[in-house]
Amino acid sequence: MQFKDYYAILGVEPGAGEAEIKTAYRRLARKYHPDVSKEAGAEERFKEVNEAYEALRDPQKRAHYDQLRAAGYRPGQDVPPPGGGFHRGGQDDFDFEEIFAGGGAGGGFSDFFEQMFGRGRGRAGGAPGARGNGDSRAKLSVPLEAVYKGESIRIGVGGKSLDIKIPKGIRQGQVIRLPNQGANGGNLLLEVEYAAHPDFEVDGRNILHIVPIMPWQAALGGTISVATLGGQVELKIPAGSEAGKKLRLRGRGLPGASPGDQIVELEIVAPVPVSDAQRDAYASLKQAFDA
Repeated sequence: MQFKDYYAILGVEPGAGEAEIKTAYRRLARKYHPDVSKEAGAEERFKEVNEAYEALRDPQKRAHYDQLRAAGYRPGQDVPPPGGGFHRGGQDDFDFEEIFAGGGAGGGFSDFFEQMFGRGRGRAGGAPGARGNGDSRAKLSVPLEAVYKGESIRIGVGGKSLDIKIPKGIRQGQVIRLPNQGANGGNLLLEVEYAAHPDFEVDGRNILHIVPIMPWQAALGGTISVATLGGQVELKIPAGSEAGKKLRLRGRGLPGASPGDQIVELEIVAPVPVSDAQRDAYASLKQAFDA
């Protein structure tokens, strides 16, 4: 099993702050998203970026990873398994092991990640977070799409695969109970957390989404296609919109008794001119606005 440099994968320094790591993740995830990118190897690159962000976004995981990195390991070097000089943490270091749903933003993690943080491999009795003969507990990282649609997902736990139904609109912190799937025949209690998403952030039941638009779309208005958890929808941009303006797509957030909305924040992006005609167009704009 070879060491991975998660900082290098995201293109940030080891001392990078949370905001810088998040910005780098979002930029790369958008670039390599399989639904968007046509580059060779984009899907594998997308998985690497997601894995790196999962490791660095959580302070506890990041501190654990930094300890190993500080020991001098570098990309390509073999890392010994637990018990051979590589310390994954004691019984009290983590309240839960973590289980990641197959597929989506939360799945497909490498052996290195699984050895670092676990993936359905527990301590006592071979089950995650085992507590003697009673229930076992684990955190379940669920893609937002599965939460929005109420899909079934496949997880790996205790050396086997399980298909479980994700209740539509389930909140973070709620628990899914799987009878007889824990240690020694006990129950497996899965505490839900939302997997990182390349496009969306969650605020309660609302979905936050930054959308880039062209300067002329901001100035003149128009209609653009916007991604939501339920698919693409049309959004009208009012003329005279400024950077940071927020628009609301009602009912496009996470479902519930009172469904959330999707809040779209506009980001104005000026394209780089690559032809004489485009440079002339910018010169004409400058002359018009300087007059």
